[in-house]
Amino acid sequence: MNRDELEKAKAEAEAQLKAIAKAQADYDGRRIKELRAEVEAMLAKEGYTLDDLTGGKSGKRNTAGRAKLPAKYRHPENAAMTWSGRGRQPQWYKDHIENGGKAEDLAI
Repeated sequence: MNRDELEKAKAEAEAQLKAIAKAQADYDGRRIKELRAEVEAMLAKEGYTLDDLTGGKSGKRNTAGRAKLPAKYRHPENAAMTWSGRGRQPQWYKDHIENGGKAEDLAI
């Protein structure tokens, strides 16, 4: 095989792996929904709910008791736009870094 054929085979294999990963994720999502429905039906038959089983936590995170983190970075032009430095980076932060800026330039 020459270099071009290898690159083509690699691209095909990567596309196939991506398709397999997507199919696996789709299957897992469907299966979880099916299992949840089965469990809820079993509990309902006995007069209970999923919240009764889990203590009121049906797979949802409780964020009500958490304090909001203080901002570490501020948009250079719009002071109302801030970011704590945790979680997903805002687009304005990414743009600043990609254009050669430093995080320290945006630090509060």
